[in-house]
Amino acid sequence: MSPYVLPVVYALFFWWFSTGVIIYLDGLARSTFKWTMAGATGLLVAALGGLVASSDDTSVTGAYLAFSCGLLVWAWQEVAFLLGYVTGPRRIPCPKDVTGWRRAGFALQALLHHEMALIVLGLAVTLATWDGDNRTGLWTYMILWVMRQSAKINVFLGVRNLNEQFLPVHLSYLHSYFTRRSMNGFFPVCIVISTLCTVWLWQAALSDGQTAAQQTALTFAAALLSLAVIEHWFLVVPLRFEVLWQWGMRSRVGRDAKQLGPKAL
Repeated sequence: MSPYVLPVVYALFFWWFSTGVIIYLDGLARSTFKWTMAGATGLLVAALGGLVASSDDTSVTGAYLAFSCGLLVWAWQEVAFLLGYVTGPRRIPCPKDVTGWRRAGFALQALLHHEMALIVLGLAVTLATWDGDNRTGLWTYMILWVMRQSAKINVFLGVRNLNEQFLPVHLSYLHSYFTRRSMNGFFPVCIVISTLCTVWLWQAALSDGQTAAQQTALTFAAALLSLAVIEHWFLVVPLRFEVLWQWGMRSRVGRDAKQLGPKAL
C-alpha cells in the first residue's frame, strides 16, 4: 500500500504546512515582505529547474520531485498575491450599487495581474515538462489552477464561508467583491464534475498494470484533487476549518489592528 499511502500523506502534509507557512509570512511586518518575495522567487526558479530536470525521470523519486516543484511554482503566486505585489490595477472596494456583469468586470480588474501571472506560470510549467514523460508537475499545477478558478467563481457568486480571515489588511478591499449566501447554482455543478474526476483518478491510480512511478503520480493527482474538493465543501459547510492553520495566523495577532489604524477601529 506504500505507493498509495505515502503519496497521500506527503500531499496532505505539503498542502497543510505550506499553506500555514504562507499565512504566517504574510502576517509579518511589511518590512519583511521584500525578503519573503525574494525567497519565494528563488524557490520558483529552483522549482522550474526541478521540473526540467525531472521531466524525463519516470521513477518514483521523479514523481515526488515533480509534484513538489509543481506545488512550489503554485506557492510563488500565492505569496505574490497575498503580499500585494501581484493583484490587479483596481485596488479599491467595489461600489455597493454595482451589480451583474459590471461588478464581474470590476472583480476581474482587481485580480487581473494575478490571473495573468497564473497563465504565465502555467505556460512555464508546460514548457518545462513539454518533451518529457513525467507530467506530474504539470498535472499538479493544472489541478490547482482549475480548482482555484472554481473557488473564485463560487466566492463571487456567493457561499456561506468567505474566508475573509485569511486575507491581510492590505487586501481587505477584496471583501467587497465577495457574496455571502448559503450556496449558489454553480456550486453543485463544480462539485459533481470535480468529484467525478476525482473518482476517475483514483480508479486509474488503483488499476492494475501501472508502474510504481505511475501509481505514485496518479495518487498525487487524485489526492490533490480530493483536497481541492474538500476545500470547496469548506465554503458551504458550517464549520470553522480555519483552526487547521491557527498556528499560521499567530503572526497577525495585534498587527492587523495596527495597520487598520484608529479610524477603521
